[in-house]
Amino acid sequence: MTNTIKVGISHGDINGISYEVIMKTLLDPRILEMCTPIIYGSPKVAAYHRKALNINNLSLNHIRNPKEAGPNRAHVLNCIDDDVRVELGKSTPMAGEASFMALDKAVTDLHEGLIDVLVTAPINKDNIQSEKFNFPGHTEFLAQRFNAGNFLMLMVSETMKVGLVTTHLPLSQVADHITKEVILSKLRIISHSLQQDFAITRPRIAVFGLNPHAGDNGLLGNEENEIILPAIVEAKKEGIIALGPYPADGFFGSENYRRFDAILAMYHDQGLIPFKLASFERGVNYTAGLPVVRTSPAHGTAYALAGEGKASPDSFRQALYLALDIYKNRQIHEEISRNPLKKYDITSNQEDESVDIEAEDEQNY
Repeated sequence: MTNTIKVGISHGDINGISYEVIMKTLLDPRILEMCTPIIYGSPKVAAYHRKALNINNLSLNHIRNPKEAGPNRAHVLNCIDDDVRVELGKSTPMAGEASFMALDKAVTDLHEGLIDVLVTAPINKDNIQSEKFNFPGHTEFLAQRFNAGNFLMLMVSETMKVGLVTTHLPLSQVADHITKEVILSKLRIISHSLQQDFAITRPRIAVFGLNPHAGDNGLLGNEENEIILPAIVEAKKEGIIALGPYPADGFFGSENYRRFDAILAMYHDQGLIPFKLASFERGVNYTAGLPVVRTSPAHGTAYALAGEGKASPDSFRQALYLALDIYKNRQIHEEISRNPLKKYDITSNQEDESVDIEAEDEQNY
């Protein structure tokens, strides 16, 4: 039964909207038909938020470890000290410590196979910093914990998927981190993830340039001709359908993003500003390239909304749905890979199709 999939939920920053979006999501009875949710957090903090938000019709079963979590119920597993103090709308060291303790326990259980997938509620990237957590965010922390040398921050919505070559870097350092090898590794990850995690047989990936107007043939920068285009050419030799480099502004302005299965942007704001503009309330952050499944809502702690009852659960709900979908897609992909269908030589037809796609793209840009 699908509701036997155990979904670990790290509670994020206790002073933000995390508990609100988690509890609003769990109020939908269909969730318990799909999975067994386990909140890694605090029964005390959950009760505080439930009272503050006047949520009376949600029952959370207190457990000591994931093995006690049965189907058809939502559970909460205590990970923090009972003397924790909630201060709605404030960034505090105590909230940062509580964020880390819940995340650390959830990741440990995920690593040991006690839960099947992880959905992380938003953290404050400043107050969580400590000797135990010295990372720009969830993505880098998870990559280290699961020894993933190559990983990709992939933003997912119903309308687009946007991957990033560089993630949480100062803009002044971005160009130094854009290399042919890095771009090629990200293209491999995104192509494989689209096939394994999203069940897209032959994904098409649009690659952005780094400079305005994709460099204007070297007038505004040479990275496109010297780094990005060679990476695209190499990717095509490996059978990856990667096209570009495209100017980001015209690409989104013309809505041609709808013609691709995913986009590879060079840096954080280049990809995330248009993504969040189009999909902020329902967008999901997915870490591709990990041996496990982890998703998160696209928004942050939203301190200004904490305790007001106004936060939308849509992004968190979509993050939970996506984690379940990817988990099931990976099972199907693994089964198919063990028993592959007989292959036929259709190389010539594929090459013709690739040529047609490139010619069409050149006409449109």
